[in-house]
Amino acid sequence: MLRILPYSMLMTDNTHTQSQPIYPGAHDTNAYLPLLRGKKIGVVTNHTAMVGREHLIDILLRHKITITKIFGPEHGFRGIADDGAAVNDDTDEQTGIPIISLWNNRYKPHESELSDIDIAVFDIQDVGCRFYTYINTLQWFMEAAAKDGIPLIILDRPNPNGHYIDGPVLEKTYASHIGLNPVPVVYGMTIGEYAQMLVGEKWLEEPDRQCDLTVIPCRNYAHNLLYTLPVKPSPNLPDMTSVYLYPSMCFFEGTVCSIGRGTPYPFQVFGHPTFPQNLFSFTPKETEGATDPKFKNQTCHGFRVAQDKKEALEKIGNRIRLEWLIKAYSLYVDKPHFFDSYLGFENHFDLLAGNATLRKAIQDGIPEGEIRLSWESGLRSFRKVRKKYLLYPDYEQVSR
Repeated sequence: MLRILPYSMLMTDNTHTQSQPIYPGAHDTNAYLPLLRGKKIGVVTNHTAMVGREHLIDILLRHKITITKIFGPEHGFRGIADDGAAVNDDTDEQTGIPIISLWNNRYKPHESELSDIDIAVFDIQDVGCRFYTYINTLQWFMEAAAKDGIPLIILDRPNPNGHYIDGPVLEKTYASHIGLNPVPVVYGMTIGEYAQMLVGEKWLEEPDRQCDLTVIPCRNYAHNLLYTLPVKPSPNLPDMTSVYLYPSMCFFEGTVCSIGRGTPYPFQVFGHPTFPQNLFSFTPKETEGATDPKFKNQTCHGFRVAQDKKEALEKIGNRIRLEWLIKAYSLYVDKPHFFDSYLGFENHFDLLAGNATLRKAIQDGIPEGEIRLSWESGLRSFRKVRKKYLLYPDYEQVSR
């Protein structure tokens, strides 16, 4: 069963101009609190679940909602753990609520951890990129909830990269913990829309098990609007400059290059110690969320691709940029090892791309424009699928 609850008395008009404040679904307490009263609640969330200056957990407790467990994604409930690092179970010191990690030796809750839950709530800020793992945590929890017959309420949040669709569509043979479904790198959907697609396209592990899903939508959001995140979604996306560049820059994680983890500008730079010394230089250091960054305490030389969010938006527009990858490949001398992963994942770059085609195209010196053309058929097919599940006004797709 799928329900979309209208924003309570808030849909004022359909102009969707930027002058109207955009409110995530968690702000509409009148829509979801009545569904939770008298029930035992599990909350899948992290530090991003803010309603103004108050966290969702605090709001629920203030309204006498019984929370039996909190489930945390990658980076943990508090959002400070390193990229990919296992996060242990914990207990919230202030409330005594158990915190179950969904990013350690497993990604799904055990059946026993759901036995004292009547209904679950999901509220995590996504960034709209296939290899950003919060959508996978959503899917894994939906599968567990469907199996145990637990209804799930999603408090929807705007997608800061929801204004375009681009990149190769994942081939199922490259499905992994950083990409599960045949969607492009940038898919242009909110997490509530994405959840609808998981159900409608039968992409859940047991597609015949119906997920009892309710989506509390955002107010005044449309896909042609930009949304500035009030809280950094993870340690190495500290500002909107990094958020806008992330879909293009994250490919470097599957190469020998640093993208600035452990510096003030992660995902805004790329470089390597062997690149020409007259280029932009940076030195990764140990920081919160990057305790052992690539080339720690070594000077890297390379490029800073944008100084601020305005420049990042101008450079990205509505497309993934490949020129930076191609430039780095041209500068690296030991080309057979350019796509070696620092994290040790086998075929890490291919898992990010969702295929082996992109890596081979760069190795073969195929121009960016020709590489992009290879994505078009998959993108056209995906747009047709995506359209069925949109909750908000769409944008006109800009021709390439």
